[in-house]
Amino acid sequence: MKNPFYIFAALFLLSCSDKPGEEILIESENYDYDQAYVFLNEGKSDSAFLKFSQAKDYFQNIPDSLNVANCLLMMAMIQREAGDYFGGQETALQANDFLDQQKEEHYPYLSSNYNTLGRISRDLKNYEDALSFFKNALIFSQDSANISIFQNNIALVYENLKQHSKADEIFQKVLSRPYLNRKEYARTLSNLANARWENDPSYIAAPELLIALAIRIREKDFSGQNASYAHLADYYKQRRPDSSLFYARKQYVSALKIKSPDAQVKALRRLIQTGNRDSVQTYFNSYSTLTDSLDSARKAAKNQFALIRYEVEKNKADNLRLENDNIEKSTRLTRQRAITGGLTFLIIFAGIGGNFWYKKRKERLELEAQNKIKASKLATSRKVHDVVANGIYRVMNEIEYNDQLDRDSLLDKLDTMYNKSRDISYEAEELTETSNAYHDVLGDLLKSFAKENRRVLIAGNDALVWEYVSDQAKSELTEVLLEMMVNMAKHSHAESVAIRFSQEDQSLQIHYQDDGVGMKADAPRGKGIDNTVSRIQGLRGEIIFASEAGDGLKIDIRIPIYK
Repeated sequence: MKNPFYIFAALFLLSCSDKPGEEILIESENYDYDQAYVFLNEGKSDSAFLKFSQAKDYFQNIPDSLNVANCLLMMAMIQREAGDYFGGQETALQANDFLDQQKEEHYPYLSSNYNTLGRISRDLKNYEDALSFFKNALIFSQDSANISIFQNNIALVYENLKQHSKADEIFQKVLSRPYLNRKEYARTLSNLANARWENDPSYIAAPELLIALAIRIREKDFSGQNASYAHLADYYKQRRPDSSLFYARKQYVSALKIKSPDAQVKALRRLIQTGNRDSVQTYFNSYSTLTDSLDSARKAAKNQFALIRYEVEKNKADNLRLENDNIEKSTRLTRQRAITGGLTFLIIFAGIGGNFWYKKRKERLELEAQNKIKASKLATSRKVHDVVANGIYRVMNEIEYNDQLDRDSLLDKLDTMYNKSRDISYEAEELTETSNAYHDVLGDLLKSFAKENRRVLIAGNDALVWEYVSDQAKSELTEVLLEMMVNMAKHSHAESVAIRFSQEDQSLQIHYQDDGVGMKADAPRGKGIDNTVSRIQGLRGEIIFASEAGDGLKIDIRIPIYK
């Protein structure tokens, strides 16, 4: 039995532009897909459903999400028409998973699918869900004719929800749209008149209902005529029962003409309510037979659709199992060949790789040894500069400016230099062995650079300042301060030197300042300064030089103290 609903559904999907004559088509070379539309137009819904299901699997493997969604959408429409509302709802929701709301080319299919979901929800009397789906259909609609359809559907749901003012507002809005086609104008006018009459029984709806019917007759809109006859039959039921019966009979004839079992059931129900005693029994018998047949057909359709989906899935699973078996056999054969070849290759590769690794390891060990030697030489050079050279310069400085030499003191200092140089030779760990307190030893060291023409001022150098400073830090700071004083004596020509020690925020602060010649910002740094910076950084501290040529030198040192 050929059903015009399917033809309308296909045209609805293919006509999605505001410009007349412009169509968006999904091109396909798949036989099942093309054959599904052939069966659809022939009214063979079960065969069309099967072909759409097979085509869906084909498109899913390509993959082609838009064609997958289109197949699922058509399957959902078929299920709804057959009365399989829950099955159709499940299929339509599945279609949405393959549609992208960010892609404009998907909009026509999104709007159609949401419309289908709305119609199913309305059939199931889930009016709130239906309203939500119809509104989504309206959001994605780009065709003026479809917009009118969706607005009509929304208004009808508001009528179901008894929100008559909202429904009336939407119907009037649709009627005021420019370029509204005649069929949609008649549909909206008939719905508006019927809604107003249902809301207000005194409303005279006959003129508008008859105008809508006349348009539908001229336009050969048979489904629309059926709806108009139903509205007129209901309208005249209390006013003029004979007219109500007349239009109920017209509705039944048109329902037979469009071959819609649902429309026939509705028409027979009205005839039973409005007919005379002689005809009621006949109508009731037809009604009972038709409803039983329709219920049986719908149950069969549901089972048929479920069976079709089961068979399709089963065939797909069988094909996958066969493919997996073939793949597994091929994999075993390939694995055996690969193992044989791999072992041979592994032996060759292991030999080459082992030889390469041995050479690289030998080169790395030689490089590490050379780096250790270089590092050792660098450390020794630094110690010779910081410990021996600076110590000798200090002794020389005393001899130069001291007229009365203390022979024993001089020998002790030279002996100290000798022992330190010997320790450096044997890479011995430097230990500060002295019976005097560190701040006294450091004070004597700094004061030894004072001369007749040079003052050395020391502040804050007491035992409390050095209480929590580690021995390593003291040793390093001694060499740093000695390097600073030697550089001052050699190069600065300073007449006044001030050194201040303090503790602030768990750190030892050392401030050095002289009034010498200073140094230029772009002057090259010698090894002594580099060693000084390196020692301070090794203590996790920081050192800042501030100097301008002719304005003396300032140095700020800060190292952390861990109490």
